[in-house]
Amino acid sequence: MAGRLVRKKGKKAGSAPGTLVYTGNASSQDVSWQLVQYNSNLLQDDTLTDLQQLPSQPVGMVRWLNLCGLAGIAPVEQLGKQFNLHPLVLEDMLNTDHRPKVEAHPDYLFIVFKMLHFHPDNREIRAEQISLILFDNTVISLQERPGNVFEGVLQRLQAGRRLRGFGADYLAYALLDSVVDHYFVLLEQCGDHIEQLENELMTAPSTAVLAKIHHFKREMLMLRKAVWPLRELLSSLLRDEYALIKPETRIFLRDVYDHCVHIIDTMETLRDVLGGLLDLYLTSVSNRTNEVMKVLTMMASIFIPLTFIAGIYGMNFEIMPELSWQYGYALILGLMAAIASGLLWYFRRKGWW
Repeated sequence: MAGRLVRKKGKKAGSAPGTLVYTGNASSQDVSWQLVQYNSNLLQDDTLTDLQQLPSQPVGMVRWLNLCGLAGIAPVEQLGKQFNLHPLVLEDMLNTDHRPKVEAHPDYLFIVFKMLHFHPDNREIRAEQISLILFDNTVISLQERPGNVFEGVLQRLQAGRRLRGFGADYLAYALLDSVVDHYFVLLEQCGDHIEQLENELMTAPSTAVLAKIHHFKREMLMLRKAVWPLRELLSSLLRDEYALIKPETRIFLRDVYDHCVHIIDTMETLRDVLGGLLDLYLTSVSNRTNEVMKVLTMMASIFIPLTFIAGIYGMNFEIMPELSWQYGYALILGLMAAIASGLLWYFRRKGWW
C-alpha cells in the first residue's frame, strides 16, 4: 500500500534535467494514437500506429491527438520531435507520479492531473496520470494506461455540433471536466463502502473492521494527493491570463473549479466520518472491555467472602469451634449461598448487573 503513496524513483537519481526515464509500470498493450479532427460541420476519427502517419492539419479544424497507453519513452520522444516540446515537459510526462500542475510555454500550455479509478474488488483507488498539451488549434492528451477515460467527450463530439463549434481550449476544458466528474462517481462508491463499514461496526466491531477503516483512511490520502493540487491548477487557469484560453472558456473552467471545491468538501466529510468510525471502534472495544471487567469484578466480589470462610475452615487446628456440630457442614454451605445471593441482589439493585 505504501508503494502507491510514494513510488520508487531510484532509477532517476543522479540523472541530468530533461533525461527521459519512465517511472510507471510498463504496459503490455500496443501504443496507439487516436486522431480526431473536427469543425462545426465535419468530424474525422482515425487511429495511428506511428506519429509519422500524422497528416497535416486542415485549415479551420481542431485537432485532438490522444495517446492510449504509455509503455515507455519512445512515443514521448517522437512526440517531442514532432511538436518541438521542451525536454523538461517530456520528462514530466514520463514521471507518472508528478503533482498536478499547469505550465505556460511560448506556444503551448502543459497540464498534468490525475484520473482516479476505484476497484471494488480490493477497494483500492488507483491513480493514472493524464498529460494535456494545448496549442492554438491542437490538443494532445497522454493516458498512462489504455482505457475509456475520455470516451464521453468523444461521444459528445460524434453526437452533435455544439462541442465541435468551440476551439481547442474548450476541448481541453471538456477533458478536464470529464475527469473531475468521474471523481464524483468515485466518491459515491467510496461513500457506499464506508456506510457499509459503519453498519458492520455497529453490529460486530472487530479487528477486521479496524483494518478496513485504516485502509479507507489511506485511500482518502491518495484522493487528497490528487484533488488538492488540481484545485490549485484550476485556480491558476482562472486567475492567470493565458493567451490560449479564451474568456468565454473561463466561465466553464469556473464551473469545473466549483465542482472541484465540492469534491474536496465531500472528501473531507468522508475523512471526518472515517475518523468518527475509528473513535467509535475504540469506544466500542473499551466498552466491551469494561463489560468484561465488570463481570469479572462481580464474580471476584462474590467469591472473596466465600473464599475467606472456606479458608478459615480449611485450617488444620485441632480445637476449632463448630467442628463437632452434626449440621455444621450444611450450615456453612447455606451461609455461603446466602452471602452469594445477597451480593447478587445488591448488585442488581444498584444496576451493576
